[in-house]
Amino acid sequence: MFPFGVSVFFPAFNDAPSLPELIGKTFRVLAANVVDYEVIVINDGSADCTGAVLEELVSLHGPRLRIVTHPVNRGYGAALRSGFAAATKEFVFYTDGDGQYDVGEMTKLFPLMRPGVSFVNGYKLERNDPWHRIVIGKAYNQFARFLFGVHLRDIDCDFRFIRRSLLADLESTSGTVCVELVRKLELCGMEVAEVGVHHYPRQHGRSQFFRIRSLMTTFYQLFRLWWWLLVMPRLGMKRADAHSNS
Repeated sequence: MFPFGVSVFFPAFNDAPSLPELIGKTFRVLAANVVDYEVIVINDGSADCTGAVLEELVSLHGPRLRIVTHPVNRGYGAALRSGFAAATKEFVFYTDGDGQYDVGEMTKLFPLMRPGVSFVNGYKLERNDPWHRIVIGKAYNQFARFLFGVHLRDIDCDFRFIRRSLLADLESTSGTVCVELVRKLELCGMEVAEVGVHHYPRQHGRSQFFRIRSLMTTFYQLFRLWWWLLVMPRLGMKRADAHSNS
């Protein structure tokens, strides 16, 4: 039994078909393995019936399930930022609301969260996506690791267990948020643990990340983030907009 409180959250965008099973299994896993927990879903401006499904799930699971709703779609980075802001427990676990990861495997992460470990990250044992997503994802992962000097083997694996006290302010609104998150956590100077997890084919909907507009936004923010985090400190420069939420 994990002896500390855990906040679990899921960013969701048009994920109504996958949420009932995902949330139900999450509560079963947490009840059997964690002493204190809460579950949060970030409904990021979904255009389907996600909102109605979540209302039914709240009536079923009670106050341990909380919903944060964005009136309009604000992007993956904004959804993660809302999830971290809503979390109240000592540790935070998150993964996506589309069901491509088995939430039951979060129990693999708990034993690795030892003193001195900042976060535990999953890595995909095998990626179950169309070939073009596999190619783009692998190229993005290698490029981002090289550009930022990130040691984590799979930046693109959103299956993470984090000490909430170490979470820094995040600014990215696109998929770049994952690079920003792991880079800032690695800079804490604590150990990072990794474990292999399974990745399953998407059963419903489609990824927002692999659309042309999303990719362009992500790469723009990636270079801007590189400039802020790596170049400006080396040049002794300070950002004029250091406290903005762009």
